[in-house]
Amino acid sequence: MSTIGLIGSGNIGGTVARLAVDAGHTVVLSNRRGPDTLKDLVADLGPSATAATPAEAAAAGDIVVVTIPLEAYTSVPVAELRGKTVIDTNNYYPERDGRIPDLDAETTTTSEMLQAHLPESKVVKGFNNIYFEHLRNLARPDLGAGAPERTALPIAGDDAGAKEEAARLLDSLGYDTVDAGPLAEGWRFQRDTAGYTALYIGEGYDTPGPNKEFDAGPGAPASAEKVREALARSKRYRDM
Repeated sequence: MSTIGLIGSGNIGGTVARLAVDAGHTVVLSNRRGPDTLKDLVADLGPSATAATPAEAAAAGDIVVVTIPLEAYTSVPVAELRGKTVIDTNNYYPERDGRIPDLDAETTTTSEMLQAHLPESKVVKGFNNIYFEHLRNLARPDLGAGAPERTALPIAGDDAGAKEEAARLLDSLGYDTVDAGPLAEGWRFQRDTAGYTALYIGEGYDTPGPNKEFDAGPGAPASAEKVREALARSKRYRDM
């Protein structure tokens, strides 16, 4: 089993940590407010979890999940992540992050921005297209890859080995993966595309948004075939 470092321990980070602990991994959590603010979460996760600073979590992790608001991506430690696989969960919300001209012009993607900040790391985009409660509810670690009730999550990255490492982690957490291609193709499962959160919402429920109340239900499994179909029909913002 591996040590999973988490830079950011909110809804997605905390959920990944819970799934990782349940799968037998060790987790090192961090956030911008300091280790003391994570005492309750660490206590809830048990002896396989510890709290640290972002730099310590980055250094400790065999694989590191960056799950912080996009506007803070340049705060991610660089030296401690050299040579490591880094899973990036970022999405662009201008109302939260401010306008980013290169993203507005679609000349880059969020994960390519993080890769540029971490030139000696291997960034894989993942965990960004699913509501955190669905991420928790749809995990099926007791089922083998390709099982009918197993849900697939897309990943994108420029390093084949890093994508394989990310896929192994997701498999241990209870998910199949669909390779969407290089980081430049990560837009296919960014906010407001066919590959985003609606994939995992059952009939009769609302699509999550950042600034409204919604009932997204318990989640509905999405097979690898369904995810591939959604990625294929995703459109860029300019084409919508």
